[in-house]
Amino acid sequence: MEGGFVAGRGGAEAVPERVKVVAMVAFVMALCNADRVVMSVAVVPLASVHGWSSSFLGIVQSSFLWGYFLSSLAGGVLTDKYGGKRVIACGAAVWSLATLLTPWAANHSTGMLLAVRALFGLAEGVALPSMTTLLSRWFPCHERASAVGLSMAGFHLGNVVSLLATPLVMSRTGVSGPFSLFGLLGLLWLSVWAFRITNDPHDSHLISVSELRLIQAGKTVRPSSASGFPPVRRLLSKLPTWAIILANVTNNWGYFVLLSWMPVYFKMVFDVNLKQAAWFSAIPFGAMAVSGYLAGSASDFLIKSGRSVTLVRKIMQSIGFIGPGIALLCLNFAGTPAVAALFMTAALSFGSFSQAGFLLNIQDIAPQYAGSLHGITNSVGTFSAIISTIGTGYFVQWLGSFQAFLTLTSVLYFISTIFFNIYATGEQVFF
Repeated sequence: MEGGFVAGRGGAEAVPERVKVVAMVAFVMALCNADRVVMSVAVVPLASVHGWSSSFLGIVQSSFLWGYFLSSLAGGVLTDKYGGKRVIACGAAVWSLATLLTPWAANHSTGMLLAVRALFGLAEGVALPSMTTLLSRWFPCHERASAVGLSMAGFHLGNVVSLLATPLVMSRTGVSGPFSLFGLLGLLWLSVWAFRITNDPHDSHLISVSELRLIQAGKTVRPSSASGFPPVRRLLSKLPTWAIILANVTNNWGYFVLLSWMPVYFKMVFDVNLKQAAWFSAIPFGAMAVSGYLAGSASDFLIKSGRSVTLVRKIMQSIGFIGPGIALLCLNFAGTPAVAALFMTAALSFGSFSQAGFLLNIQDIAPQYAGSLHGITNSVGTFSAIISTIGTGYFVQWLGSFQAFLTLTSVLYFISTIFFNIYATGEQVFF
């Protein structure tokens, strides 16, 4: 990114505005995941109190994905039309309120809990499409992978903070404490975001002329607001779109298995207590935050060095799927929680390279429909996450083992790698 300080339009020196934008995006992405993970930890004492089975745990864990599935496409369309600022602000407001209501809903009835978690997911479904569109407008092409890497680093660090903080806060305040903490942080972020960030750098009165020129010079297309519903049939008519869809399906399948079940895995397989399980679960996501940024920086470096965008996207995506596939197979040989955490760290660290693969490829092939295409692919990916999250619970109850499902996940990683390398492209497909 642009080094040092730049002069604003008013003449005062300031941090580049796009750096402030990505910092705010990274923070809300951290809250987005932190709010999800609170339930992954809190579900252990809740299950004990309410007597939930492993199969019902899968239903509870997947309930937010029901709403997430419905809002991904709508969120993408709204983002292309109204911009990322407004859409993610509305989403953060609703998901923060839903987070605050979750403990009350759990004590009221299981039906109310599932409804509140579905509302939570409905609001969170707009986060990634909003991020995609907002960053594509604020960053030149040669910085975009780094910007996405920083934002997704926040996303993954949200896991770490929530996994470590939730058991500590619960031990002092009860189950409702962490839900209140993260819900209120979301509303605080919203109060800053609403008055500080703009949809497009051209609308900012704080950005410098030099920074605006740098952003404009580094763009192949300036996305315009879509006037109507995106051409879904045309978007789905090309194989590069399907390469992204299958990659999203596979990424969500594997990621949500680990996100939703990791604390339960360590508790059931190695009989560690909740605080220890949180530590073993947090380490892989912390490593994922670092590796995701490194993947973005490496991607930008390769493109600046003259490598084709297509080649770079395929390299990053191959690392992002082959690495996790091998690591999950190696869990067969994990005899201690430390070794299991090591393999899971490898799986998530390599998996973060997908951010510089299929996730950025959305902007490559359809820059003017980036939000909508992200919404379409994420809707399908979310459906796969629902299946994998519920399926893990039934596999564990049926076979008494996590490993069979993790092996199935590895096979999916390898198949998706082949398909992406054959059909993906870094060239613009839709104009």
